[in-house]
Amino acid sequence: MRNPVGAHVPVAGGLAKVGLAYADELAAEAVQVFVANPRGWATPVGSPAQDEAFRARCAAEAIPVFVHAPYLINFGSHTEATARMSVESMRHSLRRGREIGARGVVVHTGSATGGRSREVALAQVRRLLLPLLDELTHDDDPYLLLESTAGQGFSLCSTADDFAAYFAALDSHPKLGICLDTCHIFAAGHDLAAPHGTRRTLDLLVDAVGAGRLRLIHANDSKDVAGAHKDRHENIGSGQIGEEPFRELFRHPATEGVPLVIETPGGKEGHAADVERLKKLRDG
Repeated sequence: MRNPVGAHVPVAGGLAKVGLAYADELAAEAVQVFVANPRGWATPVGSPAQDEAFRARCAAEAIPVFVHAPYLINFGSHTEATARMSVESMRHSLRRGREIGARGVVVHTGSATGGRSREVALAQVRRLLLPLLDELTHDDDPYLLLESTAGQGFSLCSTADDFAAYFAALDSHPKLGICLDTCHIFAAGHDLAAPHGTRRTLDLLVDAVGAGRLRLIHANDSKDVAGAHKDRHENIGSGQIGEEPFRELFRHPATEGVPLVIETPGGKEGHAADVERLKKLRDG
């Protein structure tokens, strides 16, 4: 099964009017969107007309849709207000995801703040996030997709092995999946650019959480070397990862049919070039 290749697209001005027009210019086969300010706590209701037009077009053309939840969400936070607002924001993103026909909602795995241990923070992750997962009972509800970080600070999940403890804290819930960001996992220390490095990393991921959990890939090159713990994206083939690991990624059984979206710099021109480059690596 072929991997759809697309991009995170802007939607200010309308999901269908702006987002899909941008996707058309990139020849994107998959899209990721924000449904709220990524750096705020607001929970806007959206436009029913734009929602319907967006959902109908994506369904008709079999375009996989994903939502990225706001960056402020942190289920490991020691601050009561942050924990409470994280739940509200996540619930909003999941609801809006269902309304626009999204397959999954991506959320960063967060960090242990306030000097608390990883175990205490993961216990709070369980208390806050498991009820949200249990609310996903409709057939058209999206998956909740965990995206690991580059390993900065007191990250709860940055390496492939870290996903095992996170999944265990959430009872490996059936609506739980993974969004693998290639820049993040590389920055966390998995050297995708080493010989067979991508294959080994994907093998470790499957060992950690089981087959079938990888549901989205953020395809981003890295400005910094492996293990730098810096989240700085680069255009495909122009960074420290290079093109070949992405070719290897397409050929691993764990990625079969899994959509890829880019979150790279360079604006529309750079995005179009990255989408085209990934398609060539996929089809070559």
